[in-house]
Amino acid sequence: MTDEETENKSLGSETIEELDEGLERENIRKVEAALFVSGRFLSIGELLTLTDVNPILLRKILTDLKDKYGDFGIEIVEQNGKWKMDVASEYKDLVNKLATGESEFSKAEQETLAIIAYKKPMKQSVLIKIRGNKAYDHIKKFVELGLVNKKKIGHTAELNLRDDFYDYFSLGKEDKLEEIEKLKEHNEKK
Repeated sequence: MTDEETENKSLGSETIEELDEGLERENIRKVEAALFVSGRFLSIGELLTLTDVNPILLRKILTDLKDKYGDFGIEIVEQNGKWKMDVASEYKDLVNKLATGESEFSKAEQETLAIIAYKKPMKQSVLIKIRGNKAYDHIKKFVELGLVNKKKIGHTAELNLRDDFYDYFSLGKEDKLEEIEKLKEHNEKK
């Protein structure tokens, strides 16, 4: 028996193409599992560390997964270079009714974000007076997620909502702006 015959026999019925396809499927499953379990946005670096997939292949897998889940109840979301598996936007209300346990934002973070949304634009120094020093961490998280814009003004910063805030929470920007303005006017009359 020649060396080639021995090698072919040791490979069994699997060809090199079949082995490559198996490896590709395994890489896709690793990325999919990492996104599913994380429950938060992951950077390319985090995904590379978790999955040990080639960076070029990782980007292709992410794009392919985004396309694959386009017609499902879950979707792959890319925001500011970070990736997350999430419930499709049209089903978030349903899932929020069913969901129990810990939310993506702590109660304190939710309150801080609500104040920014209500008072926008607002000075960071005013927010810190209202919410305390922990609000610095909240602001940092909101800026990283692309929900809040932070612009340096003098010794403080001005905080405002970004368009991604409305997308993130599946809100229509124009409708919500009108509601917030009406609420502000109502509170000012009191």
